[in-house]
Amino acid sequence: MDLSTNWEYVADTVMGGVSRGQATRETVDGRNATRLTGNVSLDNNGGFVQIAFDLAGGDDFDGSAYAGITFDVRGNGATYDLRVRTRALDRPWQSFRTNFEAPAEWTTVCVPFKALVPHRTDATFDPATLRRIGILAVGQEMQADIAVSSIALYR
Repeated sequence: MDLSTNWEYVADTVMGGVSRGQATRETVDGRNATRLTGNVSLDNNGGFVQIAFDLAGGDDFDGSAYAGITFDVRGNGATYDLRVRTRALDRPWQSFRTNFEAPAEWTTVCVPFKALVPHRTDATFDPATLRRIGILAVGQEMQADIAVSSIALYR
């Protein structure tokens, strides 16, 4: 299921951090993509820049017929996070997550739901209550540069 979407940009400045970046729509190596660029700083308890989108307008999206998330990325060789939120999570720091590398050539990443690890929650991942998906440069001083040309759920 294709999740073609309008990504939104979010940074740690919402919590007092000083990381800076942007999300742009552009052609990257022949593909239309959303590109996240920026400088991640750990100063002032910060540490992330992100692109994310809400599923079903922020209401529950039933992904129980699917096995995971797949997306095409091209980056700067750094490690990034995929984070997923469900109805069970009510704090902004909670998520189900995994990391992945974004090499300098277009690559398809497939993340099975079972690979998502709960972070700062005791909740169990339930794909029937998907709410939000994000891709982050997080947790270390770095220059973010990652492009996403497609994202979908796979069976």
